[in-house]
Amino acid sequence: MNKPPGRARRRPALPSGALLLSDSALDSKVPDLLARLPVGVRADVLALGRARTCHAGDILFEQGQAHNGLVLIQSGLVRSYYTSEDARELTLGYWSAGHFVGAPQMFGGGQHVWTSVAEQDIHGLWLPGAELRTLAGKHAPLAVALCDALVHKSQCYCALLQLLATHSMRVRLARLLSMLAARPSGPLIALSHGQLASIIGATRQCVSQTLAQFAQAELVVRNENGTLLIQQPCLLARLR
Repeated sequence: MNKPPGRARRRPALPSGALLLSDSALDSKVPDLLARLPVGVRADVLALGRARTCHAGDILFEQGQAHNGLVLIQSGLVRSYYTSEDARELTLGYWSAGHFVGAPQMFGGGQHVWTSVAEQDIHGLWLPGAELRTLAGKHAPLAVALCDALVHKSQCYCALLQLLATHSMRVRLARLLSMLAARPSGPLIALSHGQLASIIGATRQCVSQTLAQFAQAELVVRNENGTLLIQQPCLLARLR
């Protein structure tokens, strides 16, 4: 059993169901692990799992902690992020119901290479790595479902890597806003300037200044409640 969750500092709440760092096509194919399993295999997974409840701000896994399994999210929202040696954070993704956190070593072994924290209260299923490996060896549908979920995560991380490695900060922000606006949830974005900065590897001040420029160009509207309305996602996607 993994150690009890720690407590991280509070962050602004995000809309439920948020999933970042993938394009809209990926968002429409969220790999709900349990939902796609045959009834008998699903029952075996549920029997293996242990209920896990965390409050907003609780840490599920901490960077550097021994890795011994994963958590399948049944409700709520989890953020995964990497912390550099100079204490800067880079958000890797927000994961909602149907996803699991604890990759890439989902069968345990080694150490966690990033931290996962509950952004909202979550209910989940703790699946111990060694036992999950044994169960996946017995049930091909479970093994395939786990592989598909890892493929989806890999696509999300590839999208992030390409965003960070090939564009200026201004273009990174524009591309991110365009990607978020294309999601089924629509063009209203509830992320704070600091959260956007953490995703694109920038400072909050730079993000705020650039958003002001985007608003002046009528590409976005900054609402009084802190949300952003993306008016011109296609133009944002074409910025160079």
